[in-house]
Amino acid sequence: MYEYEIHQVRAAELIHRAEHSRLVREAREARRNRRAERRAASAGQDAEGRVNSPRSGRSRFARAA
Repeated sequence: MYEYEIHQVRAAELIHRAEHSRLVREAREARRNRRAERRAASAGQDAEGRVNSPRSGRSRFARAA
């Protein structure tokens, strides 16, 4: 009977650890997503916006040799 109680306590501890690590992972992802959204908003463009601006003065194409 004692071994069964140890098993139940261990199983509950493992479940608690798994829930905690899942919550930490979700919090990290949410923080990363918020940070990316703020950067995109401060840049005034989407997360997948233009790479070169029309005012850069450089051509989009490589010069021919």
